[in-house]
Order: sequence, then structure tokens, then C-alpha cells
Amino acid sequence: MAGRWMRPSVARWLRGLVVSVTAVGAVSGVIALLESHVPALSLLVLYILAVLVVAVGWGTVLAVVTAILSAVCFAYLFLPPVGAIRVADGRELAAMGVFLVTAVVVGELAARSRRQTLEAARLSEEQSALRRVATLVAQAGPPSEVFEAVTREVGLLCGADLARMERYEADGTVTGVAAWGQVPVELAVGTRFSLDGPSIARGVQQTGGPVRVDSFGQDAGAIAQEARALGIHSSVGCPIVVGGRLWGVIAASTRSEESFPPDTEAQISRFTELVATAVANAEAHAELMASRARIVATADDTRRRIERDLHDGAQQRLVSLALRLQTAAVVVPPELGEVHQELASAGAELDEVLGDLRELSRGIHPAILSDGGLGPALRTLARRSAVPVELQVATEGRLPERVEVTAYYVVAEALTNVAKHANASAVQVAVAADDGRVRLDVRDDGAGGADPARGSGLIGLKDRVAATGGTLRVDSRPGQGTSLVVELPLDAGRPPDAG
Repeated sequence: MAGRWMRPSVARWLRGLVVSVTAVGAVSGVIALLESHVPALSLLVLYILAVLVVAVGWGTVLAVVTAILSAVCFAYLFLPPVGAIRVADGRELAAMGVFLVTAVVVGELAARSRRQTLEAARLSEEQSALRRVATLVAQAGPPSEVFEAVTREVGLLCGADLARMERYEADGTVTGVAAWGQVPVELAVGTRFSLDGPSIARGVQQTGGPVRVDSFGQDAGAIAQEARALGIHSSVGCPIVVGGRLWGVIAASTRSEESFPPDTEAQISRFTELVATAVANAEAHAELMASRARIVATADDTRRRIERDLHDGAQQRLVSLALRLQTAAVVVPPELGEVHQELASAGAELDEVLGDLRELSRGIHPAILSDGGLGPALRTLARRSAVPVELQVATEGRLPERVEVTAYYVVAEALTNVAKHANASAVQVAVAADDGRVRLDVRDDGAGGADPARGSGLIGLKDRVAATGGTLRVDSRPGQGTSLVVELPLDAGRPPDAG
């Protein structure tokens, strides 16, 4: 914005001339009132006030014009012969010369001071904007929030009427991901459009660097048509490069006839670096979440396969062997009591092994979870719990498999911890699905004081929950029991969007 002040248009020049003439006229009026009390030549210095006003607002050139105009007016109105632009006295001529030199120097110093003040303010504003965005990036905020913040800051910092961020797609189109403006925008966030006609997005794609469009003329294309409809005269934009590839572009547009200052590209580029960092972080996080989800899914599939193998293989063979022993015991003659007793003992021991195998199989992956769903599986856990369980399941139908498996193991681990460590008399388990999420609450009335960081079971649960995109919170104040709250998205396992 400071740059625009240093490049005044014709209209601005005319406004400056009007101010100059008005200021000189006002000072001349003051001198006319004072000359009866103070020598007129001593009042010449008052015109420096008019020079300062013009220098601060319009720069050195108009300040020089104001100084010359002041000298001419003073000579015409107050120096003999009055009414003529002629200085007869050498002392008065010298005073006029000193005034002109002084006025020009003072005007230049004032203009320079103003430029430096504006530049310092611009830099301070830019640094503040960069810090705000950098803080948001460091906090790992959602990419959409970063995109919106950067677009807004770029628009405000550049004094633009419209700012927009767009992402390049594989099919050669671009998608708007953020927009800010003082004018309504038709090509809003989420809109995908082709790169027909002149546009910043097309220019950046072709050159790979900053681009300016000074006029949209009568060219075709959705962007050019929108620019003309909004009265946009010019735009400037910079590429967003992530990992060496062109990811997107951010552009600022103005309806003013003045172009953006020459350093606008440098300003915007400093924000694109932060956007690139946010996108890279989001993509890395998405890849990590997808990797964790794949690991959990592979482990669950392996558990399920082992459970099926045990059920269909070793378990069935043991059942068959138990039946054969029972058949053999029936046909053994009564007089062979010792043999009959050995067969009965072997059958009983085989039943115990079969029971242990069923328990092992349920621990690996409960068949009832796959066959009946989360509700029946949790009711089985509640019946087998060493601590009485009050169970409430408020879900309709089957949930996604990943959600059911995660919720089951959370409850199983929680009930095991309660039985081992909590010294509780009761446990409350509640499951509800609402607004695209499943909420799981496990509360006990035990001793509390559980530390999630010290228990490998809770750490494992936290990792499993995080792999599905969910959250796990533990509240375990000493003497107040333990509360475990888990929220799982119904689209668990889907990688988050990086923009």
C-alpha cells in the first residue's frame, strides 16, 4: 500500500495541486492578517507549513511546486511593488532564495520521513501477518484454516479487492480452496474450472513463477469473465510449490487503475512458503495416518484369519477327538473300569484344552463380533467381566468394521484394567452414534489415579484409536474413579484431506 502512495495517478496529482493551492492561499491569508504587526519578510517562513503538508501527502515534486508557488504569491502580494512578480530589493531576493532552498530541503526530508514511516509500518504489518500464519501452521491447524488465513492476509496486505488461492488438479483444471474479498466471488471455494483465457493460474502454470495480468480485455474464459464482471483491472500471483512440484497459486486482484507495487510478488511469495509448509505437513500427516490405519487393518485381518484357522482347524479336530473318546468310553466293557476311567479323564482334560483354545480364539478375534456386531460382542464382554457392568448400546444396525473392532478392544482393555487395578464395584459402558461419530464412555467407581503414559495397554489403545482418526481421553483423578471417552468417526481410516 505504501508503494501505491509513491506512484500517484493523475487524479492524485490533481488533488495534490488543489491542496497545494488551498494551503498557499490559507497561509497568505494568515500573513495578510499579521503583516500590520510583523514585517512581511519575517512571515515568509510560514509558507513552509504548506510545503510540509504537501510533501507528507504527495511527495517531493509537488512540495517543490508548492514552494515555488509560495514564493510567487509572497512576491506578488506582499513585496513592493505589490501586484507585480518582481523583487527589487537585494535583501528580499536573498531571503526568497533562502526560503526556496529551505522549503525544498524540508519538503524532501518530510517526504522521505513519510516514506520511511510508511515502509516501516508496511514491514511491521507484513511481519505481524507472517507471524499469525506461522503460528497457525506450527499449531498444525487444519489446512483449510491456513488457506483462509493466508488468503485474507495477502488480500489485506496488498490492499487488494479480491484474493484467492487455487489448487492445480491432475486433469489440468484448478479448484478454489480459499477466497477473500471486498466484492462477491462467483468462483467460490470448491469450484473447479478450466484454464481458458488469461488468468494468474494459467500464467503461473506456464511459467512456474510470479505472474501479472494487467488487463482482462475481451478475452474468453471463466476467470476473465468474472474479472470483467467485478471490475477487476489487474492481478498478481505467485506459485505454491510443495516438494518440488507446483501445487497451487495465490493471487491478489484490484479494481483500481493503479497496478500493484513492484515488490508485491516478494510479499506474496513469503506467504506461499508457509502454505507449502502447511500442505507438506498435512500430506505427511495423512500419509502417517494412512500407514497406521493399514497396519491396524492388517493386524485385524491377521487376527481374524488366525481365529478362523483355529476354529476351522485345530478346534474342530479337538471336538472330533472328544466325540471319539466319548464313543470309545461307551463301548468299553464295564469290567474294564480302569480303562473307562482313563478315557473319561482324557475326555475331561480334552474339554479343558478345548475351552482354553476357545478363550484364546476369542481373545485373538471374537467370532461374535464378526457375526453379530458390536452390541452382542459387548454384551458377551459384560457377562464375562469380573466387575458388574451396566451396558447401554444406542446404535442402529451394524457399524463400519473398523469402528466395531476398535470399540470392542477399547472396552475389553478397559474392563481388564478395571478388574486388575481399579478396585471398583461397578462399571458403566455407553455407546452412541450421532453426527457421523461414535462416542464410547467407560466409567468406573474405583480408586482412580490411572496414568495413560505408564500403561502399555492404554498407549496401545490410543494408537489404535488415532489410527482410525479418533480421539481418546482419560480422566482418572485419585479417589474419583476413571473415565475413558473415545470418539471414532464413522468413516474411520480415511486419510484426512490435505487441501
